[in-house]
Formats: sequence, C-alpha cells, structure tokens
Amino acid sequence: MVDEMESINKPLILSCSPHLHSRYTTEKAMRDVGLALIPAVAAAVFYFGFRALLVILVSIASAMAAEYACRRIMHRGNTLFDGSAILTGGLLAMCLPPGIPLWAAVLGSVSAIVIGKQVFGGLGQNIFNPAHIGRAILLASFPVYMTTWVPTVGSSVDAVTMATPLALLKAGAMDQLPSLWQMFVGQIPGSLGETSALALILGGLYLIYKGHVDWRIPASYLGTVFVLTALFGMIKGFGMAYPFMQLCSGGLMIGAFFMATDWVTSPITVRGRVIFGLGLGLLTSLIRLFGGLSEGVCYSILIMNILTPIIDRYTKGRIFGRAK
Repeated sequence: MVDEMESINKPLILSCSPHLHSRYTTEKAMRDVGLALIPAVAAAVFYFGFRALLVILVSIASAMAAEYACRRIMHRGNTLFDGSAILTGGLLAMCLPPGIPLWAAVLGSVSAIVIGKQVFGGLGQNIFNPAHIGRAILLASFPVYMTTWVPTVGSSVDAVTMATPLALLKAGAMDQLPSLWQMFVGQIPGSLGETSALALILGGLYLIYKGHVDWRIPASYLGTVFVLTALFGMIKGFGMAYPFMQLCSGGLMIGAFFMATDWVTSPITVRGRVIFGLGLGLLTSLIRLFGGLSEGVCYSILIMNILTPIIDRYTKGRIFGRAK
C-alpha cells in the first residue's frame, strides 16, 4: 500500500518522442570528446610551448563566460556544466594559430557561443557547428592574425615569413615541403589542432570506439579528399605522396573526426552520413585545389551543415504500416 501511494505521488514527466534510453548523458559524451582531444592538446603544447596552452585556456574560459551570460540574459536554465561550452572553446582554440592575440581568441569564443549556439536556442538546436562559426568570423575579420604562423619550438624560421605545408601545396612548391613523417607527427607550422595528424587520429578512433562518432563520416570525407587530390596530383605530376600530404595538412583531420561528426549538425541516417562525408570531401578538395583559399575545411562543413536537413529528408527510412 505504501509503495502504491509513493508511485501515485510521483510527478508525471511529459516529454516528446522518441523515448529512447541511453546510458550516455550529455556530460559523459562531452567528457569523452574532451578526453579524445588530449593527445592533440598535448602535441600542441609540445610543439608550440606555453603559448598554446594559454590560448586554449583563454578560449575555454571566455566560452564558459559567454554561455553563462547568455543563459542569464535569456532567463533560461544554467547549462554551464554540461560540458558543451568547454568543448566549443577547446575546439575553437585548436583551430587558431598559437600566436593569435588573446583578445581575438576571446572574441572568437564569444561569437561561437552567442552567434553559433545560443541565438538558435542552445545545445541541440544550433544548425551550424559553433566552433567553426567562431573561426569563420575571425578569419573574415582578422585574416592577418589567422594566417600568421608561429614556428615550432626549436625552429629559427621567422613567423611572419613562414608558410604552412598547405600553403606550399597550394603553390605547388613540393621541394619546400617538410617530410611526410614530420607532417604526420606534427612538426610543422599551423593552427594548434592542425599539426599532429597522429594525435587527431588517435582521438578520433577513441570516439569511434566509444560510439560517439559514426566512422562513415570521417571515412567518406577523408576517402573523397584522398581520391580527388590523388587524381589532381597525377595530372600535375606531384606523385603519390601528394594526397597523403593533403590528408596530413591543414584542418582536415580535426574537421573529419571532431567537427563534421557533431551530433547536432550532421545527418542522422546512415546513407545521409555517407552523402554528407562525400559532399565535404568534394567541397574541401575544390576549395583547396581551385579556390582562392588554401584551406576549405571550415567553409565546407558550414555549407554541408545547411544541407543536413535536406539530406535527412531524402534519406529517411521507409515507414511500415502506412500507405504511400
């Protein structure tokens, strides 16, 4: 009798379908993504020193402050500790050069949270990847700061005259490129999360193992870029090392494993995810090979984010028990 009374007195919880139970919470998922970023963060600090850690900490702190302020202004619940703001700030920092002014990192993080996330209603309702919104705004507003590269620790090259491997690939200066091994482990200039392909692959494999990432998106994305750049390299006579260098340079690895696989802004169907990855690879290759920019990952992901609802609509499964 007591148990029956207790069940009657329990509040009735109303929620929208589907009612799917999962052992993963938002906090646990965000924590796993943060753990997956640790190898890339460690590589960035190793190659660029304390300055890299400072940029990361400032970006995270400003993202958390912007999240808290927005929720208070909108009179909504505090979501500061679900981990999404921390992850947004960290991912944005990984897309920034280590020598960027700290005030620019703050501006990028605030833009990512306010414009990329909270104006749509918060986590789960944004249509664009917030970190790439922040990067795109900084790139359009302060292109000099976003394209001035700090040399790795121990290098004597001037930061102002230094070119990234991706810029050298764009110019066809194959004789000036570092070795493929240097590009793979991260001993190259670039943004914090664009140096060590090895560290990013390790983090991506961890996310796939934990079930947070569908392998089809990074596989179709990277595979498309590899095939298209290999064909381009054969035509230009660059050799078979060219597509591997394309994979290991720029923001392709962090984009494929951490940005394109964002749960909110990527398709929910299996076929849709493959189409999404193919579209990303095509756009990235076109921008890198024929566009005015040497990098195309950021804008490719933002463009495909717009197409995600359309992809989901035309790749949804058949509904049984219902007439056509």
